Amino acid sequence: MSIQLRTSGKRKTSIAKIKVFDGNGKVAYNNSTLENLKTFHRLSLLEPIRIYESILGKMPYDLTITVTGGGKESQIQATRLAIARALVTISKKQELKEAYLKYDRHMLVADVRRKEQRKPGDSKARAKRQKSYR
Repeated sequence: MSIQLRTSGKRKTSIAKIKVFDGNGKVAYNNSTLENLKTFHRLSLLEPIRIYESILGKMPYDLTITVTGGGKESQIQATRLAIARALVTISKKQELKEAYLKYDRHMLVADVRRKEQRKPGDSKARAKRQKSYR
């Protein structure tokens, strides 16, 4: 079983790396199945796969996903981005790319926002110290 494609997705400090193999649609997430994830996380990871299957039929690939860094939500979003990018790259279909962009732009375009840095001498990133006039 040879690797067809490697791709990655980022969100905040999370990095998801995907290996695509020929297969029959199995998805391994951090060396376990998707069944171990919470319901909404599992559904959001399956969204790009369901869109692929609605346009091009059954997915003939197995996905092995490894995610590091960040929190659970950003890991799921990074993985979703990586899955969609991998499926568009390997299928080379413009209609699939358009379907992802129409459904949710963040399936193909990374959200580059980061946490704002805390300023020295202040309490938070944007909060300023209160001053008293009396």
